[in-house]
Amino acid sequence: MKKIVLILSVFTTALLSNSCSDKFDEIDINPNSTSKPLTYGLFNSANKELTDNTRDEWQSGRMTLPWVQYSAQRAYTEEDRYQYRLTTGASLWSFSYRVAQDYKTIIDLNTDPDTKVQMSAYGPTQNQIAAARIMLSYTFLTLVDSFGDVPYYSYGNQDPDFQALNVNGQLQPKFASQQKIYADILKELKEASEMIDASKVVFTQGDVLFGSGQKLKRFANSLRLRVATRVKNVVPGAPAHITDAIASGVMQSNDDNVGVTYENNLINPSPMYNSFRTRSDFAISKTFVELLKGNVGNFDLDPRLFKFATPTGVNKSLILNGTSPESTDPADFNGMPYGIPSSVAPSQAPSSNFFSKNILKPDYTEILMEYSEVEFLLSEANGWSQANYENGVRASMEKWQVSTADINNYIASLPAASQENVLTQKYVALFMQPYEAWAEYRRTGYPDTLLLPGQTGTLNVPSGGNTTYTFTSLIAGLTDLPNRLFYPTTVQTLNTVNYQAASNAIGGDKMDTKLIWDTN
Repeated sequence: MKKIVLILSVFTTALLSNSCSDKFDEIDINPNSTSKPLTYGLFNSANKELTDNTRDEWQSGRMTLPWVQYSAQRAYTEEDRYQYRLTTGASLWSFSYRVAQDYKTIIDLNTDPDTKVQMSAYGPTQNQIAAARIMLSYTFLTLVDSFGDVPYYSYGNQDPDFQALNVNGQLQPKFASQQKIYADILKELKEASEMIDASKVVFTQGDVLFGSGQKLKRFANSLRLRVATRVKNVVPGAPAHITDAIASGVMQSNDDNVGVTYENNLINPSPMYNSFRTRSDFAISKTFVELLKGNVGNFDLDPRLFKFATPTGVNKSLILNGTSPESTDPADFNGMPYGIPSSVAPSQAPSSNFFSKNILKPDYTEILMEYSEVEFLLSEANGWSQANYENGVRASMEKWQVSTADINNYIASLPAASQENVLTQKYVALFMQPYEAWAEYRRTGYPDTLLLPGQTGTLNVPSGGNTTYTFTSLIAGLTDLPNRLFYPTTVQTLNTVNYQAASNAIGGDKMDTKLIWDTN
């Protein structure tokens, strides 16, 4: 956009002085940029920007993380009650298209005859293109899951409705339909998986996400399984993608987990740790703690509680330096009541629990997808399979380093696999992956232990007793979790015609407008 504005301003100047006409190319060159960047550097930068934003204190901490009730805010609770800052949704939109442009640039560099030979020095061309296609699919999946119809780009599909990422040709892109986007994401993931040489690396150096073509391929197929399961009842061909993705090879163990690991320093620390250094706004939700304690739902005390949360009263400095004590006493965990008025929050904050040092650490890994989720998807695909269900629980607990004895005891106590039980355990395993948990709740209605508008919650009372409150949504008419985000106001202003068409197509630019797969 800066480039376009500069060109337009230079053009205006040229009307006044023809003597400048031979300077256009010179003016339009950024002396600090390169036309041939290192593709692995561009890839890592895009991946980091993706998790920096979807897992930070804003797009995650003040929006989806509390909405799925993994967390509750200790001070400003308006966002927990759905009145999110519109700039937060706008930021999700804008950075997503920025990182998508970076992934597209990797494809362009590996397909342009003038650059692809040089790019091949950084990794097998086909594997680089496949990695970019897969991450484009991941990025657009978050966008379409969050907003509904959005401008969309496809590498392998020249559908005239796919007009995104073409700033030189289309400044006001159409919004593609959800139906088309999900169908194309499935196609892109299948084609990308099939073009990967699993025996080779993705990048010859600097690959901190995959490391091998095999891991990339399993991620592509696992992500396709996730998407196909989401839209299996509304997108033709999706059930066949479930079968094919599984047959093509999905994640086999926690070694296949894919995530962005931050550095153990204060230069590139994980986003939530970086926020926690200066603010204490976020605590683990009482709703979630009650589920893990076994006080609601169908499960016994979950030992992951002691890995997820810090005991009440632990000094913040101990968490920051990684020396905070752990506890296996459920009485040390209360959680922060969710959806309370801001005026009540100060009385509840002292008895709430911060996230644990396992999460609030500089070198935390923000997971994009993990093996345990795949096992729960397989359980669903296999008619709520008990074996896959137990595999999913075990994989999640092993990832969080629960002792083998505690894992075996918990699995022995599990109720039989069913839709409710499998999906509730999937929700627990998706802890700290709020966008996927949000999508799964909208698709399935599970877990059914969340506190919804109009329902009564219980406050923490140090002296005992039972003081209650009613969770009140601040968005009129919204009686469940939000179904989607508002389109950014900038899009409404700068792309009015296509915005209005998209708003009409989805049933209105409202938070209670359901996406095509939200049928529970």
